[in-house]
Amino acid sequence: MPLSKRWEPLERATVGKLPDRYGVYELGDDEGEVIAVEAGPLRDELKEALAYRDAPKVRWQVANNREHAEKLLEEHRERLAGNG
Repeated sequence: MPLSKRWEPLERATVGKLPDRYGVYELGDDEGEVIAVEAGPLRDELKEALAYRDAPKVRWQVANNREHAEKLLEEHRERLAGNG
């Protein structure tokens, strides 16, 4: 099950408005298919994804802290595995 937030373009303006907090995020292709799911400090992680042009789209969910982000990531990956 994907994150409920709408896709946004992975570009400087999007990365600039990200909170400086931990979270889980999805990278998507042009068709909106999930190509990666990761967790970490959102702004830092997505600056790197932007620099390497990892994907054209992104969506995310903010977490309370690192442990919460890792738990969300684990739950998210379990849901994806169950749907595959």
